[in-house]
Amino acid sequence: MLVVTSNPHTDPRGSFARLFCQRELAYVLGERRIVQINHSRTTAAGAIRGLHFQRPPHAEMKLVRCLRGRVWDVAVDLRRDSPTFLRWHAEELTPQYQRMLVLPEGCAHGFQVLEPDSELLYLHTAYYTPAAEGGIRYDDPRIGIHWPLPVTDISPRDKSHPLLDSDHCGPAP
Repeated sequence: MLVVTSNPHTDPRGSFARLFCQRELAYVLGERRIVQINHSRTTAAGAIRGLHFQRPPHAEMKLVRCLRGRVWDVAVDLRRDSPTFLRWHAEELTPQYQRMLVLPEGCAHGFQVLEPDSELLYLHTAYYTPAAEGGIRYDDPRIGIHWPLPVTDISPRDKSHPLLDSDHCGPAP
């Protein structure tokens, strides 16, 4: 995981910040290109979305930024050959912090809303492919994510994601 910080320009009128620049992020993206941009708004503090990923050959790098509110953004490394396999990393994202979390291919993504009506912007390097979609449970004890708030809302789909298989270390994205 990598965190990229924007440098806003402020004056008496307000501020301006570049949210994405292919040239400035070439060291992160390499030959990849952004092919899809998504926006989510979650109304209730404590709500969780995730943990989602896409399996190869549709695995995607995701760049996630908070546009409004405050979220606890989480990445879980599902890459079997990685030294951080099955470990999680979280960042608090807010518009004020001007940070963007970069999740490489092979990581699951989810977040918990810390303030009502929080909004996220996602930049993807692969198109959403329903047949390649996967997920793991937000409360999987093998991962042990420490969510900052009690869970107030989670979709039936996200509640039904499987726990990681103790013999096979779960899904292979």
